[in-house]
Amino acid sequence: MTRVRVMLTIAGSDSSGGAGIQADLKTAAALGVYGASVITALTAQNTCGVTGIFPVSAEFVAQQYEAVVTDLDVRAVKIGMLGTAEVVHMVADLLARMPVPAVVLDPVMVATSGDRLVPLDAVSAIRDLLLPLATVVTPNIAEAQELTGLKIPDEAAMEAAARALRTLGAGTVVVKGGHFVGATSNDVVVGPHGTEWLRAPRIDTINTHGTGCTLSSAIAAQLVLGVEVPEAITAAKDYLTRALISAKGLSYGSGHGPVNHLVDRTYS
Repeated sequence: MTRVRVMLTIAGSDSSGGAGIQADLKTAAALGVYGASVITALTAQNTCGVTGIFPVSAEFVAQQYEAVVTDLDVRAVKIGMLGTAEVVHMVADLLARMPVPAVVLDPVMVATSGDRLVPLDAVSAIRDLLLPLATVVTPNIAEAQELTGLKIPDEAAMEAAARALRTLGAGTVVVKGGHFVGATSNDVVVGPHGTEWLRAPRIDTINTHGTGCTLSSAIAAQLVLGVEVPEAITAAKDYLTRALISAKGLSYGSGHGPVNHLVDRTYS
């Protein structure tokens, strides 16, 4: 009997289905990986923004994590929105006591809509406790600025911030340039094997909700499949680009809809 390898996502729930836990599980399934979840917060949100957040207690986060990792064959953990500093501390403790082979940290602090998703006291906890445990960390420009204290106006500053995050203990750093303007959407990868720029055309679509969740969970899914870190990041970037392209022309609501996680299919 084949033992199924599992990707575990630790993140918040998105009631509109485009980001968070829902995006992570859709991504894992699309890439042929079994997904499990630990929910850290409930959110009331839609394509226009976040209207409410209900945090889950650190104790219940621990109960969910322990239930999953003591039974399922978890090969990679993807960490997204954690909600509170208490939950950040708990997740760091859980990973130390019950480690998994790979950790992909998406340091979610601000939604694409601009809504702040974690209090300020959680930022230092993420930097001090979770970055040193991360196999891969995937901040956007705003998150990289908060974690490093550096201003990032251009690509040279992106690379400098990625190097600074590596000195804080992260294995490989991906600083995402999607929030810049221009014809391309470029990410910088700094890791043990050096520096690489992943360049892709910027897709003209309003359906960008959950892009960060999708990229990080795609990296985690690739790691579950046994792909090495540099190739996992490249494959995840390609998947996200195709998911953005296939979401063009779709209308989910009045604001920013999600990428098409099913990529080669459209919704009816």
